[in-house]
Amino acid sequence: MGIARLETSRFRTDWWTVLIYLLLVFFGWINIYAAIYSDDHNSILDVSQRYGMQLVWIGVSLFFAISLMLIDTKYYHIFAYPLFWFMIAVMLFVLFFGNETNGSKSWLKITNSIKIQPVEFMKVAAALAIARCLSSHNFNISSRRSLANIAMIITLPILIVVLQNETGSALVFLSLFIMLYREGFNKIIYILLGFIVLLGVLAFLLEPFTILLIIFTLCLVAQVVVNGNWQLTVRYVAAVSLLTLPLLLFMHPYWSLVVAITVSTPFVLVYAHRKMSNSTLVILATFFGAVAFTFFVDYAFDNILQLHQQKRILDLLGIEHDPKGWSYNVIQSKIAIGSGGLNGKGFLNGTQTRLSFVPEQDTDFIFCTVGEEWGFVGSMVVISLFGVLIYRLIRMGERQQEAFGRVYCYSVASILLFHFVINISMTIGIFPVVGIPLPFFSYGGSSLLAFTILLFIAIRLDSKQPELTE
Repeated sequence: MGIARLETSRFRTDWWTVLIYLLLVFFGWINIYAAIYSDDHNSILDVSQRYGMQLVWIGVSLFFAISLMLIDTKYYHIFAYPLFWFMIAVMLFVLFFGNETNGSKSWLKITNSIKIQPVEFMKVAAALAIARCLSSHNFNISSRRSLANIAMIITLPILIVVLQNETGSALVFLSLFIMLYREGFNKIIYILLGFIVLLGVLAFLLEPFTILLIIFTLCLVAQVVVNGNWQLTVRYVAAVSLLTLPLLLFMHPYWSLVVAITVSTPFVLVYAHRKMSNSTLVILATFFGAVAFTFFVDYAFDNILQLHQQKRILDLLGIEHDPKGWSYNVIQSKIAIGSGGLNGKGFLNGTQTRLSFVPEQDTDFIFCTVGEEWGFVGSMVVISLFGVLIYRLIRMGERQQEAFGRVYCYSVASILLFHFVINISMTIGIFPVVGIPLPFFSYGGSSLLAFTILLFIAIRLDSKQPELTE
């Protein structure tokens, strides 16, 4: 009998997934050890060092993993909503009474040496709550009420986490949109989200007038593609151009075009009403919404983001570069990974690691240690393990007989995928540094325990299926 088909008297367990989890946790621990190792350290069990404390958290996580496998799966469904609201209350408590660390008020002090970060466990609660929501008998992904419930589950934690000044963790909840795609969420929403991301980037790289022309052109193209009335569209462009030319004598080209389009809007509304063209109204609303969004990007950048977040974005886009300041982490990270070559420098032989050139190398930048000491081969092993784990979670979701289990498994896969992709992208300099840990690798008890709970609830839900197939 294969390892993934091992059966107990109570349930079957996907032991391959358990094995991948154990490999990731073990490999993560030895890289934490390597990241902070010093010749004067006496024992790997020294809990005064981070690698010793991480061993304690590994033990705690394994205890929770076993306990979760013994709980009847019906309780995950029953307590999904109560757990969600309990965690919201905890998050609010932390917001007002929590401990501040590195400018983020998101920590809850248990003892002098133990602190937990509730936002990590909020991910578990959100995944369970959205699974409960989407599996309700009256749920309809096209209804406004159902969409409002989804929006509340996703946005409420985001708002609280942003107020705690944990922007990176707030972004993680957006990963649930990946799961919603599997559940039939309107594909147009994903196109609009992509459009919004593109606009956000262009707002930093281009002049406002150029961005306005791009938005205007894209909306015109959409109008022609959707409605096919290209001749009328050409006439509209000609009319807007004639309105814009005289205005250039009195105001900036940007505002001249905005005024011309605004003046012509009533005529577009009349046309949409006569032709009963809802698509034209949507495109018109998209245009003005996109223009308003570009203003919001500038406002948010100047008034909401902190200085270090601003600098990281500008550095990523190549607008500013400060090798000894905001760019230092990423530069040293890329040096560490690149210096590993094909096979790496060997365990405990990484010079960048041993000399502590990369800040936070045992937490957010743990992948640097992997790249330097284990090289390209070791890095690909880690990437492959994560890829197989996410694939197996998707397989778990597809073989679920109930919507609750399917949605939950896909939610876990989405959260892990987001963490994995963003963390590695940070370390190689293709995404801003936002403080997102690498699951099972980065030092931190809250992170390890929360990811363990996320994964083993999925394994337990899958264990009640009548058969595990490979």
